[in-house]
Amino acid sequence: MIQPGNQSSFYSRRRFIENATAFTLAGAITLMVQSPAVAASERKYRAAIIGHTSGGNYGHGLDLIFAGRPNIEVVALADPDADGRAKAVVRTGAARQYADYREMLAKEKPDLVSVAPRWTTPHHAMALAALRGGAHVFIEKPFTRTLAEADELLSVAEKARLKIAAAHQMRLAPSILFLKRQMDAGLIGDLLEIRAHGKQDARAGGEDLIVLGVHLFDLMRFFAGDAQWCNARILQNGQAVTSQHVRAATEDIGPVVGDDLFAQFAFANGVNGTFTSRKANQQAAGPWGMEIIGSKGSVRILADICPKIFVRSGDDWRVTQWKAVEGDPTAAWSDAERSVQRANERVVDDWLEAIQSSREPTCNGFAGMKALEMAHAAFAAGISTERVELPLKKRAHPLAQG
Repeated sequence: MIQPGNQSSFYSRRRFIENATAFTLAGAITLMVQSPAVAASERKYRAAIIGHTSGGNYGHGLDLIFAGRPNIEVVALADPDADGRAKAVVRTGAARQYADYREMLAKEKPDLVSVAPRWTTPHHAMALAALRGGAHVFIEKPFTRTLAEADELLSVAEKARLKIAAAHQMRLAPSILFLKRQMDAGLIGDLLEIRAHGKQDARAGGEDLIVLGVHLFDLMRFFAGDAQWCNARILQNGQAVTSQHVRAATEDIGPVVGDDLFAQFAFANGVNGTFTSRKANQQAAGPWGMEIIGSKGSVRILADICPKIFVRSGDDWRVTQWKAVEGDPTAAWSDAERSVQRANERVVDDWLEAIQSSREPTCNGFAGMKALEMAHAAFAAGISTERVELPLKKRAHPLAQG
């Protein structure tokens, strides 16, 4: 566990590694865009999958991330639900099956483990057991239920020199990488503001913040760096929330609050960021995603496993029509190329290369923790009606009772 007094140096070191990795990956990322399932090396890996059919299902194809890779053997799968386990074994081709993932890890001793449940509560225990068994971990988002759990996983992984990859697939989408290069080259001038919104469906408010918001916060950090502080207003049925409004989400992702949420984040260099989730806003806002505003134009990202990018820029600010950004390498992609499978392949390719070269993956555990931290900052600011500084000093869940 990271001790409170050591958080600052730990964060600084991890952020430095993350930045350095981003700069050194340019050539490798270009290769991945051109050929999505390139093996990082000829090394052979033993892989295992942990699922929980009756407690959250398998998230976003994480049971199939090892499929079609000649250098990876899926030696086993664990799932306490017998019917779900049987179906998962057929899908994955796992050689053996277990009801208890701890027994599986002890007997099979895999090199790689996919922590696949869509629901968050079991992530910490599953990932911790895998790391303590010497395995590198690929984990579904949201990363963990609390920041304290995330801190422990990062600390254990760092000491054991193991690599954690988080399923924030949009970070490695070729359209997003292309947009980042274009923005760095001045596409919309100086970055001023990022306005993000969730799906704003039946989960609008606190649940949308955790389920979809973490993807958007991961992208915010990609474009703007770490948030420095957060203000938020959270309402339930039009009234300001209190601790009495805290409830369990419809999925097992920890406590949530509110059906109408607005959070403001401050980034370095005067960059502002916002996140909105309110059901009444769904139709007007359109697909979930974000607008990135610069001094010379703006960009609209329609969030998806393979996001679509639109731009509005130029000297004439009267131009109101969005147009597809020129040169997007995904513009003519088929549905198969835009699939979850392809998106996961890119993250796994990068993860395996990171293992081989002893660097941090692009979609690393630290980034997964930081995205969760922004969501928790919004909860903390909204429930207290006070501005909160980041990194958060309190690592327990901000909505936890008692």
